[in-house]
Order: sequence, then C-alpha cells, then structure tokens
Amino acid sequence: MNEALERLSDGEWLHTFPEGKVCQQDGPIRRLKWGTASLIVRAPVTPIVLPIVHHGFHKVMPEDYLFGRRPPFPLINKHVKIIVGEPIEFDLPNLRETVLSEFRDETSPPRLGWPCVEPYGLDEVSQRRLYSLISEKIQTVMESLRQFGKTITKHRE
Repeated sequence: MNEALERLSDGEWLHTFPEGKVCQQDGPIRRLKWGTASLIVRAPVTPIVLPIVHHGFHKVMPEDYLFGRRPPFPLINKHVKIIVGEPIEFDLPNLRETVLSEFRDETSPPRLGWPCVEPYGLDEVSQRRLYSLISEKIQTVMESLRQFGKTITKHRE
C-alpha cells in the first residue's frame, strides 16, 4: 500500500483490481475489497478513478481447459472486450461530512485496531462507512459497464 501511495503522490497511474481476484463466471460484480477505497482516501491528492471492465479473458485462460486445469499458455484467436467508463471523481470532504453526520449521535465507543486517518480523525466505524460508500460507487459504475458490455455482445451475435 505504501508503494501504491507513493505512486499516487507522484501523479502516476495505478491499476487495481478491487474485486480481489479475476472472476471466471458471468455474474454480477462481487462486493469490492476496500483497498482501492483506502488508497483514494489516503492519497495526498484525490485520484480520479477510471473504471474498466473486461469480458472474454475466461476464453483466453479458461480454468477448466484440460482436466480441470488452465492451459499452460494463453489461447489465441479469442475475443476480449474492454469497456472503459467515464472517470469517477470523489468529493472526499463531502463524503467525510456525510459519514461523520451519520455517526455523530452514536454512543458506542469505536473499536480498536484501525489507525485514525489524520487530519480528519475518523474512527474505525467511520472509516469503514467511508470505504463502503466509495466502493459501492465504484461497484455500481462497474456493474453498469458490465451490463453494457453484455448488451453489446448480444447485438453483435
């Protein structure tokens, strides 16, 4: 994470897979891991997220190619679709305020274990909610791109 934050600090491109693994099934996008959201929150300058969804890699490296195993090399002559969405910008001050206002009246003490994200002083519960809001937004956009890609495929077949 520190190396990723350094790259973001230098204004470099950073490619993450927020699902945590490549999914071979053609189902809805699973709940995203919070690593990408954490990077967005912790970066010195809020990065712009460019959502990218791909479809067809399961044909290039199928999990059940030969005796339930992947092929030793990627298969050729397979079509892979890459769909790039519109950039997503996050208004972190507004999101932080939303999270803090949700939990202002909470009387339960925060659980220990998560460091406060200074200078905002968000406790663990607030950080989890902030990461969830960011991840849910990215997941919603990626799922709409996935659906769009399925529509394109059906029209071309």
